[in-house]
Amino acid sequence: MEPKARWHFVKATPNRKSPAFAEALQDIAKEYPEANTIHLVLDNLSTHSRHALEVRYGVRAGRRLWRRFTPHYTPVHGSWLNQAEVEISLLSRQCLGRRRIPTLDKLHCETQAWQKWANRHRLRIRWRFTVPKARAKFHYQPTDFTRS
Repeated sequence: MEPKARWHFVKATPNRKSPAFAEALQDIAKEYPEANTIHLVLDNLSTHSRHALEVRYGVRAGRRLWRRFTPHYTPVHGSWLNQAEVEISLLSRQCLGRRRIPTLDKLHCETQAWQKWANRHRLRIRWRFTVPKARAKFHYQPTDFTRS
């Protein structure tokens, strides 16, 4: 997802294993061929690493692909800070509901239809987590520094 452009990228995969992650990054890199760096916000799933790309594409190609990205990992218990997690929730509620999708092909069709709808309507996530709320949530205490 690209929040400022309101662009959504959905890819249904059979699992959350390394090859699926590597292929998703390859697809994203193809969408931005001219970008110097692509910023990624990731949770701490073990497959979200350079190693996944090296295993899938070989060490040289995997590292070359990984260098296109700047990863930003969310705190271990802070996946709710990740707007992509909010997007997954939207996809789940608006597209999938409580249905069981019988096949990966059907899931792909459903998610692609939702992606087209979201991009056509320029769906925006209204981020409500402000600095004051973050400070309250994380019990921020400003530190007074004194010179010695």
